[in-house]
Amino acid sequence: MIIKSAQFITSATQPSQYPPAVLPEIAFCGRSNVGKSSLINALVNRKSLVKTSNTPGRTQLVNFFDINGAFSFVDLPGYGYARVPIAVKRKWPAMIETYLSTRKTLKGVVLIMDLRRTPNQEETNLIDWFDYHGIAKILILTKADKLSKTGQKAQHESFAKSFETDKSRLILFSTKSKQGMENVWQAIENLIETSETDSRRIR
Repeated sequence: MIIKSAQFITSATQPSQYPPAVLPEIAFCGRSNVGKSSLINALVNRKSLVKTSNTPGRTQLVNFFDINGAFSFVDLPGYGYARVPIAVKRKWPAMIETYLSTRKTLKGVVLIMDLRRTPNQEETNLIDWFDYHGIAKILILTKADKLSKTGQKAQHESFAKSFETDKSRLILFSTKSKQGMENVWQAIENLIETSETDSRRIR
């Protein structure tokens, strides 16, 4: 994918604040501090399109970004043990679920997980929720450069076993080395192209 332009559109907490539902959208979600913002920046070859931070929970809104004027990336608040005010944290599940279940232009979700960690029940529940609602998903295991090849293989197999899926459905990714970059883009392009084909069939 050649990135010609990438720019911030708007932030939202509710549907009335979303931009017009025109372009296909790919959403990104994951546990707080999993490297979600860094992954998006790496994909669009920008250093700070999405603000990164070592402090978990900095993304507290649904953030929309225009990519090439052709589709949008949507950065969702991180879940998990973010050190944010309880009042804010309680709003996140409803905010995320509302976007995922109501946005007509959503074509799929990129679920980002830390390859070094043990697969968590929250991720399993999310995957089941995506499947129940018929939402296409791309599963990314990031921070692969933090492990040796042997370690990568072992964790890759562990995640595949936990999710009862083939390893090929779990993409190893590294922001630092760009490992898996082409695979992630191919998966994203496939979702967008599939949605465009289905749209033409409906017409």
